[in-house]
Amino acid sequence: MSLLKIAVLAVIQGMAELLPVSSSAHVVVAEKLMGVDPSAPAMTFLLVMLHTGTTFAVILYFWPRWKARFLAVSPPARLELAKLLVLATGATGVLGLLLKHLIETVWLRGPGPHEVESLFSNMPLISGALAAAGLLTVWAGGRKEGAAPLTAARALRVGLVQGLCLPFRGFSRSGATISTSLLDGLPRALAEDFSFALAVLLTPPVIVLETHRLLKAAHAAGLPAWDPSLFVPGLVGMVFSFLAGLAALRWLSSWLERGRWRWFGWYCLAASAAVGSLAAVLR
Repeated sequence: MSLLKIAVLAVIQGMAELLPVSSSAHVVVAEKLMGVDPSAPAMTFLLVMLHTGTTFAVILYFWPRWKARFLAVSPPARLELAKLLVLATGATGVLGLLLKHLIETVWLRGPGPHEVESLFSNMPLISGALAAAGLLTVWAGGRKEGAAPLTAARALRVGLVQGLCLPFRGFSRSGATISTSLLDGLPRALAEDFSFALAVLLTPPVIVLETHRLLKAAHAAGLPAWDPSLFVPGLVGMVFSFLAGLAALRWLSSWLERGRWRWFGWYCLAASAAVGSLAAVLR
């Protein structure tokens, strides 16, 4: 891909990744319009690297808040928070792998590609996922500010919802996890902090999985392992998405804390209709 196309995708990903509107859906639509296959190993790896750039933006932006919430507490409280993060991440991994297995062995059974990534370019499915995320966000946005503590049960529910988002482009991870926390009565700031802390923990294993898939595809195509041309686009895109992600984070925090969460839900519903119409045109 040209540097310009990578930059465009990186800005789209960076601006949308940290907003509850599904960055992956926006990137897939952009890739479709650019004439590339979003489910190709090179493109799914690029998407993961773009996400990595926004992960660094998350760490930089949230570090002062995380330091106060997770580190500037007593050792027992810190240990309890760590346990909740591990519990939620474990639930995400178990459900995500289970869904991957079921999708690849049941849903995609028969001729054609059997990888869950083949769904990433399915525009009607993306439209439906956007609609589901939009309805969840609108519902959560109508709730009053909660004051419930973060418990093991609440952390488990957030982790399971995050796992449910993994196979479906359009089902916003941040939108679903923050909305679940809000519906469970957590304060808005805590819901946001916990959601993005989980995103940081989830990124490394996803990078490993997509790197393995890219190298496997490169080997099948007769390309040398660890060819720099395989990884340079992702590294360049990571820088652009990092910068765009910082800008998006400031917007997200402002809107969440001012009670405008449901506005993102209405946007997802509108985007669902737009993607559904585009799918009919591109068919």
